Amino acid sequence: MTLRDKVESLLPNWERWYPSLFDAASDLGIIKPEVCDPNSLLLTRRHAKVRQRAEDAHREKWGGNSQE
Repeated sequence: MTLRDKVESLLPNWERWYPSLFDAASDLGIIKPEVCDPNSLLLTRRHAKVRQRAEDAHREKWGGNSQE
């Protein structure tokens, strides 16, 4: 079930009262904010993990040594 389906099942014609699907879902309690570590939001850290996984997958498939 999509977010739109959930909102429409709880509040038909939600577009009359809300400017966006996100606002309606938030008010209805379908989506809730979560507190997270600010460091997890930094793109450099997220990209480093993705880059490391790609390097590991390449090394696993093609062999080679890590450059450290």
